[in-house]
Amino acid sequence: MTPISPTPPTTLSGVAPAKDPLRQAATDLEAAFLTEMLKSAGLGKSRDIMGGGAGEDQFGSLLVRAQADQIARSGGIGLAESLFNALKEAEHDN
Repeated sequence: MTPISPTPPTTLSGVAPAKDPLRQAATDLEAAFLTEMLKSAGLGKSRDIMGGGAGEDQFGSLLVRAQADQIARSGGIGLAESLFNALKEAEHDN
C-alpha cells in the first residue's frame, strides 16, 4: 500500500501557488494587469454568439481573468519578475 501525499493548493487556473509570498503577490499583480489589458483589447466581450445578455458578459470576464492568470503563471510578460526583484530589494533595504 502506497502512502497518499496531500495535493498542494491550487489557484483558479489549477496551478499550485508560488511558495514565496512576494513572488505570489508579484504574479497576482501581473495577472490583474494582464486582465485589464486583455479587456481593453476586446477579449471577453459579448459577441452574441450564445444570445448575449448579462450572463454572457459576466462569464466572459471570468474567462478573461482565468486566461490572464494562466499567462502570468506560465511566464507572463516579465512584469512579475521585475516586481518581485523590486520588492525583494525593498525588503533587503529595510
